[in-house]
Amino acid sequence: MWANESVFYQIYPLGFCGAPFENDGILTNRISKVIDWIPHIKKLGANAIYFSPVFESDTHGYNTRDYKKIDVRLGTNEDFKAVCDSLHKEGIKVVLDGVFNHVGRGFFGFSDVLKNRESSPYRDWFHIDFNGNSNFNDGLWYEGWEGNYDLVKLNLRNEEVVSYLFSCIEYWISYFDIDGLRLDVAYCLDHDFLRRLRNFCDSKKPDFFLVGETLHGDYNQIMNDSMLHSVTNYECYKGLYSSFNSMNMFEINHSLLRQFGPENWTLYKGKHLLSFVDNHDVTRVASILTNERHLPLIYALAFGMPGIPCVYYGSEWGAKARKEDGDPALRACFDAPIDNELSAYISRLAEVKKSSHALNYGDFRSVLLTNKQCIFERKTDTERYFVAINADENEFQAQFDAGCQYATEMLTDTLHDFSKGTTLAPYHAYYWKMDVQP
Repeated sequence: MWANESVFYQIYPLGFCGAPFENDGILTNRISKVIDWIPHIKKLGANAIYFSPVFESDTHGYNTRDYKKIDVRLGTNEDFKAVCDSLHKEGIKVVLDGVFNHVGRGFFGFSDVLKNRESSPYRDWFHIDFNGNSNFNDGLWYEGWEGNYDLVKLNLRNEEVVSYLFSCIEYWISYFDIDGLRLDVAYCLDHDFLRRLRNFCDSKKPDFFLVGETLHGDYNQIMNDSMLHSVTNYECYKGLYSSFNSMNMFEINHSLLRQFGPENWTLYKGKHLLSFVDNHDVTRVASILTNERHLPLIYALAFGMPGIPCVYYGSEWGAKARKEDGDPALRACFDAPIDNELSAYISRLAEVKKSSHALNYGDFRSVLLTNKQCIFERKTDTERYFVAINADENEFQAQFDAGCQYATEMLTDTLHDFSKGTTLAPYHAYYWKMDVQP
């Protein structure tokens, strides 16, 4: 699967393009802005883009009105096709947000139910009680997503709903040539629907990538050979930033050992979860870390651990925003990308990650662990890496068995001789390619 060897870049298009929050119905080609960013995206080392919702919606994209029409605030279907064609021409894969758990109140089927009630042909597309009432005083009750009644839950056990959604996916593949889907609130989706989705997508495009949004619980329930290829690794998301903020590397290592460690019982050995330090739903990493010197290090850890790294637009140069200031703050519009020391560092991480068999597929083993330092091994039959992090303001003399004398430090392309001792510089990360000859 191509995704296992990729670095993702996430764009939230409505925010990225500076579209108004409410759908104003005014057709404006804003989505072409992505084309202007392609040189930056390539320079960063990303070779796949995950687009948050692009289809016609009431407001924020997740309350869909029409799955076959690009939001007028972004442009036309032809405008987005030009974006996809430009990305594919540069070797960048395209993954769209599949919002299949719910639709917006402006969705054509739900509008018909509000108008025609029991006589609507779409009444069974949703979970409706005509004897109740809603927060919007509709004279009927319906199930919304987690109590949000602007998000009308679809009945994924209804054959007409499934056929409709699959026809939309088929259109996205045939017209935009998309390469995968990120399933919104995948933890809510009917498991039989996910199995059918996997079979359908496999039949249309054999290397079609399916990644699901998951928060907690056993990811294997929906990440397996008959359902999704991958899920969002929220367990390690929390461990990544809080390990630095509390100066306790044991936390993230505990999660990584639990998920990928050498024991037979570990949960996700051989799986490729989507790794991230922030996204469109959480405080940006530059605002959540209490020590800005840790910013490059958290990316080094995220790119070195098992998983598929995903960078959220703007965060590669250290943009800040807090969740408590509202979702629009997290989903900002930037006039142009910024290249700085952090983005250059992430670019080097991406280059090393994509070219390494061990960093893409290797087993995980903890080598050295203190509160402020960690060293772990990524190993396949053909390659071995040590990833080392020193989160402290002081240098650290690391005592461990390297299993060889020499390694190439890949971030700086320098030779390291373990027989002369190993000093980790303050606030520093190392990617050692082991077993090399001087």
